[in-house]
Amino acid sequence: MTSHLNVALTFACYNQVEYTRQCIDSMRACETPLDRLVVIDNASTDETLAYLNSLPLGKVIHNQENLGCGVAWNQGALEFQSEWTIIMNNDVIVSKEWIEGLINSAVNHKLDIISPAMIEGKLDYDFHGLAKKACVEMNDAVRIGWAHAVCLAVNKRVWKEVGYFRPAPKLLGYEDTLFFHEARHAGIRMGTTGASWLHHFGSITQSAMKRERGLKERDDLGLPNNDRLLHQSWLERKINKFQNKRQLKTWREQEIMKYGMSLWGQSSGGQLTWI
Repeated sequence: MTSHLNVALTFACYNQVEYTRQCIDSMRACETPLDRLVVIDNASTDETLAYLNSLPLGKVIHNQENLGCGVAWNQGALEFQSEWTIIMNNDVIVSKEWIEGLINSAVNHKLDIISPAMIEGKLDYDFHGLAKKACVEMNDAVRIGWAHAVCLAVNKRVWKEVGYFRPAPKLLGYEDTLFFHEARHAGIRMGTTGASWLHHFGSITQSAMKRERGLKERDDLGLPNNDRLLHQSWLERKINKFQNKRQLKTWREQEIMKYGMSLWGQSSGGQLTWI
């Protein structure tokens, strides 16, 4: 049970109440403590705020305008200031003992940032059956050096060493890139574990926030030239992207060879493919 863990959870939402409801329903089914969940509503205009206020959450913070993910994540992380803070999307479904799997794996592998394995796409397969099996068979699988912003558990040491997310709405879609970059520069160890699984419908809320601000959904940067904040040349960025893709391919091949699946998959038409 998570009751013995010093953990807080937070996510931001902007409309898309049906995805928020599915996420929280899955938390309830998996006995995730809702009184440790802080939800930041970035000025939703649908039923989101009324729905959130009907729940026994740790706190609901309602922003008067869409301040982006970075500001919202900071608001949530600062509310409880726990040993571990789980920053996550609201367009996900969680599985049994997902928090225990995350934290235990982080402790065992001496990681200060850790993400769960995930399947992205349509929920047209038996996710809970897959997660139950995979958590056992891939419990020791970990991708050291790679984490993702769909869901990440952050140890409080990271806030002290790196700071929080850049609180600039113009960075929408780029806050996580900067955060991971600064964490690596500070020598923070991170990873993704097969001991915890979730299903991700696919950046539903972030896409909605981008559209509200007039940004392209496919654009990873809040504004052109935000990548200059990494203090890297175009060539360095190109080389890093190539190396990351090669490393992901290596992990995928190694995991499929050992487990018959990998820590990152996509679902379509009831079929799963591994990334």
